[in-house]
Amino acid sequence: MSDEEVIRRRLLIDGDGTGDDRRINVLLKSFIKWANSPDVDNTLHERMLSQLAQCEYAQKKSKLVSIMSQDELNNYEVLSKQIEVEIEEAKKDIEKTKAELQEAKQIRKNRMEYDVLAKVINEQPDRKETNIKLTTLEQELGFLKEKSEQLEQKLEMRRKQFHVLISSIHSLQATLDESDEEITPLKKSDSEYIGSNRNVPHPEVARSD
Repeated sequence: MSDEEVIRRRLLIDGDGTGDDRRINVLLKSFIKWANSPDVDNTLHERMLSQLAQCEYAQKKSKLVSIMSQDELNNYEVLSKQIEVEIEEAKKDIEKTKAELQEAKQIRKNRMEYDVLAKVINEQPDRKETNIKLTTLEQELGFLKEKSEQLEQKLEMRRKQFHVLISSIHSLQATLDESDEEITPLKKSDSEYIGSNRNVPHPEVARSD
């Protein structure tokens, strides 16, 4: 048990209490003693005045402390509300900052995509130049198509000529084959005729005999 607790119990046992209660109890006892005393005790009277002044001072001090505590409590409440408002504003600022940061990221992404697209577009040839090249290619394509048609016509003509030549060769071959068939019997007759005439004397030779 602490010393403070021991003193407190002793004061309670004595019946004087503690703090302001003790002062009032002591003042009340002194007043009863002074009132019941047949003799005038100036010392006791001065002591009671002193005790009364102490009680008044303690009461004023307690009241002042109470007022100050209430003021501090009010200040704490106002400060607490102000802090809550500032916290809410800070939360809103944080959310706003997050949104702005997200928007900034999107803008940066769009800008990068734009730069890439602009680079690709700049690398492409000019539209007018492209049209000129396209027209030139179309003209070259038309020229090549016309030339191809001409070559196709020449090839077709060569095919026809070759076909006519082949037909002529076949006709000539057939004609030669027929001529050979006609000439072969004649050669055979001539051979037989020459062979038979070898045994007949020539008229001039016979005449000389």
